[in-house]
Amino acid sequence: MVRQSSLWKSIVFCLTILLFSITALSTPTHAAPEAKQRVFDDAGLLTKEEVTELEALSAKYSEKRETDFIILTSKDADGKDIEDFMGDTYDEKEFGYDKPKGNAVMLTMDMSERDVMVTGFGEGERLLDDNRADLVREKITPALSRGDYFDAFSQYIKSSYKYMGYREGVDPDNIFFSTLFQLAISVGLGVVVVGKMLYNSGGKVTVSGRTYSDANKSRVVQRRDVYVRTSVTKRRKPKNNSSGGSRGGGGGVTRGGSSYSGSRGKF
Repeated sequence: MVRQSSLWKSIVFCLTILLFSITALSTPTHAAPEAKQRVFDDAGLLTKEEVTELEALSAKYSEKRETDFIILTSKDADGKDIEDFMGDTYDEKEFGYDKPKGNAVMLTMDMSERDVMVTGFGEGERLLDDNRADLVREKITPALSRGDYFDAFSQYIKSSYKYMGYREGVDPDNIFFSTLFQLAISVGLGVVVVGKMLYNSGGKVTVSGRTYSDANKSRVVQRRDVYVRTSVTKRRKPKNNSSGGSRGGGGGVTRGGSSYSGSRGKF
């Protein structure tokens, strides 16, 4: 009896192992999702290690802002103007963190013309408007001019992330003065409102200059116009220059119908 009991236990154990093995083999295995590409260095400006670091950096900040930070470099922009090249690429590849052609910020470079452009789509367009795109481009232009592309691209991602953290209408580089200006306006409006309330609470003034004047006896005796001088103010006409660190470009709509904010210039 003892041997039979041991035999049955062995059989049950083997059947259990066999059952688990069959279940494991029949269960479909899902491969790990492929890492999303956000760095497209077609101009060959970066090493493989630098591309890997920038991909990781972009993934980190893209997750926080729910906006993809894209880097796109080209040798000749496929013979197009950089703005058309940028827009066509966005539409064709359907960049976007949340959906195709969704939230994205793009840094596009054309090495043949030394053109650079920073653009925002979706939430990127709203929170990285033309002015903030100007600020990002101006920050990275010196590094681009020196050929420090990795540093420039890293700064682009971090600066774009930072500026998107401010509410609309605030100048990120002059946050103190913007806040002070808004505070001054608020205080000024408060003074005007309170002053008007105090004025109205004091009753209406019924006495005027006519109360004590006699229209029959008071007449204008003589009128005379005296010429004093003519004042002329000269103002220098601003030059239109979109190279280097100057501000230029602006938002628009791609040929595929995608609206964007932007800034373009030379480096």
